[in-house]
Amino acid sequence: MQMNRERLMKMAGAVRTGGKGSMRRKKKAVHKTTTTDDKRLQSTLKRIGVNAIPAIEEVNIFKDDIVIQFVNPKVQASIAANTWVVSGAPQTKKLQDILPQVLGHLGPDNLENLKKLAEQIQKQAPSGGATATTAPEEDDDDDVPELVPGETFEAAAEEAKATS
Repeated sequence: MQMNRERLMKMAGAVRTGGKGSMRRKKKAVHKTTTTDDKRLQSTLKRIGVNAIPAIEEVNIFKDDIVIQFVNPKVQASIAANTWVVSGAPQTKKLQDILPQVLGHLGPDNLENLKKLAEQIQKQAPSGGATATTAPEEDDDDDVPELVPGETFEAAAEEAKATS
């Protein structure tokens, strides 16, 4: 007990601003706000030399079979730095869901990419159907077997040990 008291007194003495009898310091917790991060980002973008691009209604970023969609985003670009900044509220959607909307926006350059994409989806569709037919068989293996009247798990376990 004596050692703990000495230790506490030593620790209490370390947080005093003045001598004995003075008030303890009040440490103000400094919270880092997101506005400072945003200001730092904006200053870096200004240094790169990005320009705002007005009147963009929608931005779609394609990644595998997922599309990240921004509706009415703030778009900034620096061609020299090969940098595009898209800021706004993103929505993640599946490619199959958004494909009909995007078809009108695609130009002739993207037609080849669209054909490749359609082939990939067709390849996935037959394999998806094949797995759907085999799935019920696999589910049967995962089911819990019905109990036989008069038998318990303990008796079956002992019987299995005796046979092996």
